[in-house]
Amino acid sequence: MKKNMNRRDFMKVSGGAAAAVAGASIYTGSALAGAKGRVVVVGGGLGGATCAKYIKRADSSIDVTIIEPNKTYFTGFTSNLTISGMVTMEQLGHTYEGLTAMGIKVVHAAATEIGDSSVKTSDGGSYDFDRCVVAPGVDFKFVEGHSEEIANKSVTHAYKSGAQMSLLGEQIRGMKKGGTVVLAAPRNPFRCPPGPYERTAQIAAYLKVNNPTAKIIVLDPKDKFSKFGLFKEAWKIHYGYGTDNSMINWIKGAEGGALEEVDASTNTAIASIEEFKGDVLNVIPDMKAGHVAHANGLVKGDWCPVDLQTFESSLRKNIHVIGDSSAAKGLPKSGYAAASEAKVTAAAIVAAMNGNAAPVPAYTNTCYSVVAPNDAFSVAAVYQLAADKHKVMKVAGGLTPSGDKRNAAHREREVQYALSWYENITTDAFSDGKKLPL
Repeated sequence: MKKNMNRRDFMKVSGGAAAAVAGASIYTGSALAGAKGRVVVVGGGLGGATCAKYIKRADSSIDVTIIEPNKTYFTGFTSNLTISGMVTMEQLGHTYEGLTAMGIKVVHAAATEIGDSSVKTSDGGSYDFDRCVVAPGVDFKFVEGHSEEIANKSVTHAYKSGAQMSLLGEQIRGMKKGGTVVLAAPRNPFRCPPGPYERTAQIAAYLKVNNPTAKIIVLDPKDKFSKFGLFKEAWKIHYGYGTDNSMINWIKGAEGGALEEVDASTNTAIASIEEFKGDVLNVIPDMKAGHVAHANGLVKGDWCPVDLQTFESSLRKNIHVIGDSSAAKGLPKSGYAAASEAKVTAAAIVAAMNGNAAPVPAYTNTCYSVVAPNDAFSVAAVYQLAADKHKVMKVAGGLTPSGDKRNAAHREREVQYALSWYENITTDAFSDGKKLPL
């Protein structure tokens, strides 16, 4: 039975869920010594880093290697806040020294081929494994006239944090007075479902202070989106949404919001009914599993089918897929969910390498959206595996109150909770102690 819960109750339950997943394997490493085995983790983002760390914490005798081309990982979650200046891109960058100090090997190269027992890399390396974890994030399904090359130069998607997010911020800050931002959102499913709408709010927060006559047009193929009511309420309170003076104009799919083509030379988004020219054009494409998953036989359709108890691929033995690329029915494609999947997978791998059955998993998710310097809201949930093991079911959770129950002081505190949440989840993954300006 689903039930609502307050923040304290959620933390108790989610902590208990993590313990249920991790208890016998994660926190009793000395009892597991001597297992010996090799795990290669492809992708050093939040999911990959968390999985590597929790395997090594559980059993220090397991040889763990992360293959990740970037020496600094910039988080996608929370990166929208760089637009309004609440945080900087530098503050969102994480390195791997904390993991190497634990004895985890980190190879800065791109994985090119995942065989049955080894991973080959772009620098000619080859890394043997008994188990492989693939955490490749997402790739994009670009519309006509758009590509990664164009996104790096002008019409950004900025849905992988770092250079493109910095470019988008520069474009918005350099926009003429009274100009227009056109943002195109993707179809479901996609990474970070509230992301485009938090981004809309963060752009509006900057423009409200620095360019108050500017406008934002949001093109959306959907007629509803994650935290729909909370976002519309916040947009109205802070940015006049739904009034004649609204800074934001959201055009849903039924009203012609589906993007069909991009003309990058004129910054024009060609939608299903009409065209929209922007001074800044931000197009977030539809998504699919990361390239390395497609290139190595881990994908069915757009996503990677997995055993939800262990996240082992349904298509290839001894290879696990976690995070946004996995077809984890019932779980959102979010950073926190990826970390939860990583811990479930770590526990399953450690158990297998010690000749034990995979523990019964529990999963958690928490997601914050910051819509103004003094306003944020969140959703939290605890999940369990369905009896048929074909989906994950929500068993408890909560959502920030809205309407008559909206509390301005609480919403302001939620901003601090969001930043604290960021510190906690990234420290848990990278052990780097990176701090935000709480």
